[in-house]
Amino acid sequence: MNQHNLNSSPITYIYPFASHESERELCLMEQRALFGQASEGAAYLESSLRLPSNRSPFVQLRLDVLFAAPTLAELGELASLLDLEGRSFKVRYLKCGRRLTYVGEREAERRIGARIRGIAEMRDPDVTFGLLAREEDWVLGISRAAEPVWLAHKEKPNNYSTGLTTVVARALVNIAVPAAEGKRAIDPCCGMGNVLIEALSMGIDIVGRDINPVAVRGARSNLRHFGYDDTELLGIGDLNGLGGAYDAAIVDLPYNLCSVLLAEERRRMLSSVRRIAPRAVIVSTEPLERDLADAGLDVTDHCTVAKGHFVRNVWLVRRGM
Repeated sequence: MNQHNLNSSPITYIYPFASHESERELCLMEQRALFGQASEGAAYLESSLRLPSNRSPFVQLRLDVLFAAPTLAELGELASLLDLEGRSFKVRYLKCGRRLTYVGEREAERRIGARIRGIAEMRDPDVTFGLLAREEDWVLGISRAAEPVWLAHKEKPNNYSTGLTTVVARALVNIAVPAAEGKRAIDPCCGMGNVLIEALSMGIDIVGRDINPVAVRGARSNLRHFGYDDTELLGIGDLNGLGGAYDAAIVDLPYNLCSVLLAEERRRMLSSVRRIAPRAVIVSTEPLERDLADAGLDVTDHCTVAKGHFVRNVWLVRRGM
């Protein structure tokens, strides 16, 4: 048998997902936007799309599939094609597939690892292989662990107590801009810049505006804290007066515990969203189905996200005809 080249492009990728129960709907909505499908009952999703392992806050790793076989013994035969040319490795059993006992998991790792030509190293290997037992077969691939950069974004100088969490903000960006290349986005009610920071950390071209000067000052400070030049990114602006055209908008509609956004103003803002972007993610604590329809926005997906008793609605909309 010929040696297998680790640098060859896999034909498929597996993404194990994990989410808190309160964010499960958002996780599935993000999957539908990014992959065109959702894992539903499964703990992982298989796709031909190669996304960075840290793109989604719900992804634990990306498995670049090398081999699949009906049995562990047959997978071992395929694993014998791997020659790491002196590099170190370890094999890690992925728990998102079939459940085995602890002893069974270690035995499966040992059997596959024994067939790979390389130096076994458990602490800091050059290559980590992921071993997945699906219902119908076994899979071996290179495991690319996610680096949860969004966790560091929690520690910012300024924030609202009711502001979007970094996990929710990152998911909203992915829903609004699933394919980032050549796309330009806007957050016209940017608050303290949570959405901006997540988008920028993914290399997405985005700008932010807010009608509140205090919020803009706070957002500027937050962006600078993470090393982003806010000069061209941020500014004071009213959504209803914004010009220009964008590919997508992420809009967390204003709210607080002491006042409610008037229905007339809400509809005006939604009409402005339709004017500046053909695709948008709208977030609100209030039901907006009628307002969205009146503004000429067609709902293509929806979910709710709970934070204690505080429930947000999330709509993915597109400009109607």
